[in-house]
Amino acid sequence: MLKTPAWAAPSATEPLAPFAIERREPGPHEVLIDIRYCGVCHSDIHQARDDWGGSIFPMVPGHEIVGTVVKVGNQVERWKEGDTVGVGCFVDSCRHCEACLDGEEQFCSEGMSVTYNGYERTDGKLDKSRPTWGGYSTRITVDENYVLRVPEGIPLDRAAPLLCAGITTYSPLRRYDVGKDDKVAVVGLGGLGHMGVKLAKAMGAHVTVLSHSPGKRDSALALGADDFLSTRDEDVFAQHAGRFDFILDTVSAAHDYNAYLGLLRRDGTMVLVGLPEPQALSAGSLIRGRKRLTGSLIGGIRETQEMLDFCAEHGVAADVEVIGIEQINEAYERMLRGDVRYRFVIDNDSLREPEAA
Repeated sequence: MLKTPAWAAPSATEPLAPFAIERREPGPHEVLIDIRYCGVCHSDIHQARDDWGGSIFPMVPGHEIVGTVVKVGNQVERWKEGDTVGVGCFVDSCRHCEACLDGEEQFCSEGMSVTYNGYERTDGKLDKSRPTWGGYSTRITVDENYVLRVPEGIPLDRAAPLLCAGITTYSPLRRYDVGKDDKVAVVGLGGLGHMGVKLAKAMGAHVTVLSHSPGKRDSALALGADDFLSTRDEDVFAQHAGRFDFILDTVSAAHDYNAYLGLLRRDGTMVLVGLPEPQALSAGSLIRGRKRLTGSLIGGIRETQEMLDFCAEHGVAADVEVIGIEQINEAYERMLRGDVRYRFVIDNDSLREPEAA
């Protein structure tokens, strides 16, 4: 076992602090990755503070990981030492259910092994004696089949958020064939929303940002959006009824789905990727216009690799603020205030410094 510096949440009410974990030497089909950067996802806060229940403490968050392969198992075929790779939101799955065989491991019928706040597998089954630890650490050991290639041309700090925010927004855009001249609205302009704007534009869509914050207009247009609408003005919903082919809703705060569905044209689709509290939904909002309201959850390994390759081809990367690990608790508070453009990313060299460890 390899003693590894990390930062962990000791409980739901305590700040993150230095912690030591053990990583295993790579097995026959595993690789050991030296973590260079780890993105900070809003779900890290939810889980570290047990907002969703069921959190496992102590917890080492982080599921937007990029780094370098430093050791491979003796039967590894996909990777070699020195490869630049990524690890996203899960590190294993059952591999034999319908979803896994379809390359949709995130929907594994037995439950995917999430990168942190979950459990490793023993003999293919979730093993509650082996909790997973995330990317707020200096290294990680992962099965070769759950590792992703980070293409050349994407700066590594800006690649890290693609492993969650990128695939979360790419997957529904691809699934519903968003393309040239489609009229797309992105609701919210945070870590997810800013990636939604970039990806939809790269796919050729005409993109409008819908935000409750009028002050985000200039930022939205700078990211490539074609238009901006402030939803603080309730007249917007009547003035733009039936305007959009597709709405990507990235917001996790409570909002009126019915109002946004009114912005869709006939046969339009609205996809939820945020996790707000339960909202009231009128059947009439769907029936009138034969509209669809659906959800999406990250993506499988195959689609995540496709997304990374697409981003490299089209020059798409996250907008980030790089921090040292000692700033993580402050970063959490800033995220809750919306004070980041648009994703914090940890420079994991800061975990290797004596004061951090």
